[in-house]
Amino acid sequence: MMRIAAFLWVLALLTVLVPARGQPLDKVLRYVSQRTDKAYLREGPTYAHRVLWVYRHRGYPFAVLAEFDVWRRVRAADGAVGWMSASMLSDSRTVLVTGKGRARIFASADGGKVVALADPGATAALQACAPTACHIRGEDIDGWIPKNRIWGVGANEVFDRIR
Repeated sequence: MMRIAAFLWVLALLTVLVPARGQPLDKVLRYVSQRTDKAYLREGPTYAHRVLWVYRHRGYPFAVLAEFDVWRRVRAADGAVGWMSASMLSDSRTVLVTGKGRARIFASADGGKVVALADPGATAALQACAPTACHIRGEDIDGWIPKNRIWGVGANEVFDRIR
């Protein structure tokens, strides 16, 4: 009986880990953010699996690649991939500022007046996205940043506001 249960568990795990024919392994299901001050990225979807990284920044964005029970296979902005407990993640959307030098944040989606500057590595709450820019909010910042300067949103993602 134990062998059958173990076989079924492995089979269920493989359906999550192995992509369907024609489906890329790293297809993003959705973006989430870190709910807690400390989150553990693990090698597999159990607490018995080795911890690969410890993330210590509440609001850090992750891309969800797969789901298994209460576990989410996620990718971080630096490309690290592993499993994280869903209890450590929030559906709140955030973005990470990337690139070299400070990113300019504009008053409107099509440019205009620069209202703030953001350092690479800064995180901000995502409010809306146009084809080339996204509306973000953070500490004393409220404006639009070019999509090519942030991580945590799809290249073709466009929406008026977060629900």
